[in-house]
Amino acid sequence: MSSARALLVGDPAPWFVQRCTTPFGTYSFDMAAGRSILLYFFRSSTQAGVGAALAHLRAAGAVLDGVRSHFFGVSTDPEDEARLGEMPPGMRFFRDADRAVTTLYGLAEQEAPYWMVVDPMLRIAAVQPDRPGVAERMVGLLCRMRPIAPAAPMPVPALMLADVFEPAFCRQLMAYYHAQESMPSGMLTEQVPGRSVAVADPGFKRRRDCRLRDRGLVGQVQARIIRRVVPEIHKAFQFQATQMDRLILACYDSGEQGCFGPHRDNTVAAAAHRRFAVSINLNDGFEGGAVSFPEFGGPGFCPPAGGALVFSCGLLHAVTPVTRGRRHACLPFVFDDAAAAIKQANRAAMGRTETA
Repeated sequence: MSSARALLVGDPAPWFVQRCTTPFGTYSFDMAAGRSILLYFFRSSTQAGVGAALAHLRAAGAVLDGVRSHFFGVSTDPEDEARLGEMPPGMRFFRDADRAVTTLYGLAEQEAPYWMVVDPMLRIAAVQPDRPGVAERMVGLLCRMRPIAPAAPMPVPALMLADVFEPAFCRQLMAYYHAQESMPSGMLTEQVPGRSVAVADPGFKRRRDCRLRDRGLVGQVQARIIRRVVPEIHKAFQFQATQMDRLILACYDSGEQGCFGPHRDNTVAAAAHRRFAVSINLNDGFEGGAVSFPEFGGPGFCPPAGGALVFSCGLLHAVTPVTRGRRHACLPFVFDDAAAAIKQANRAAMGRTETA
């Protein structure tokens, strides 16, 4: 995080990681995408007008539900850690005693509190200095950003490709999966910058994986992706994929409501080289398990058996719970030679990452 110029409507909201009143003690702001967000920057909760504004927000709990809308206060007063305790689910506070977030958002020189509204794609929708009545207007703006009936979803920059794997090859890969010992799938996270570790969180991700170690099957997977997926990525995105990793087979099982919460695939050092995710379904006959993109809204995507969904690793995405049957999938990532150099440089941070 570094000093930045003042933000204007239409600018991307900068991403950051900061101490926060979440169960984990920190929060990565990019994970807030897919919702309308109200940011309130202030020096201290004892500042004139701040207490009244926060009281108004507490009363607006039906709007700030944490699902469609969320509030984040940004306080630079260390003593606010004791003052700003239990809050409704849709209200959180960043502990910005080092002023890193305040500086990043161009407000380091501002003494008066400031409001910002951020849209579901994490773009600035409104910027207002604090004054009487602004809190009410900001909540009203959030209400107008929450349509009663869903509007037409924005197009998602993703490819849906049929016939990447033949039915017989899908069956062969599923047979391999069931002949191996699968493991609960972890998630890559960083408590120390640059040091990535895989952790388990069944409340956020429920999936079992096995690494594809059979060289013959690995070669067949690679050949099909090179022949049928790589040209389509180049045509749609003008990106030439030359490398592939994390050749795993995965299963989302309805017995445990298999799912994966909203996440991005390239936000920690061990995954920074990933460019495109290739999600290839191996079977039909299940319910749920769709890949959704909260920043864009709309229904999720579920390729047919043998089909692939291809999307940038930078997009926030989630897998809805599987409610019937099992969803089997092959889940590699592709990247280019420049990204391979990043992977090599970050290898020390990777640890065990093949199933994350």
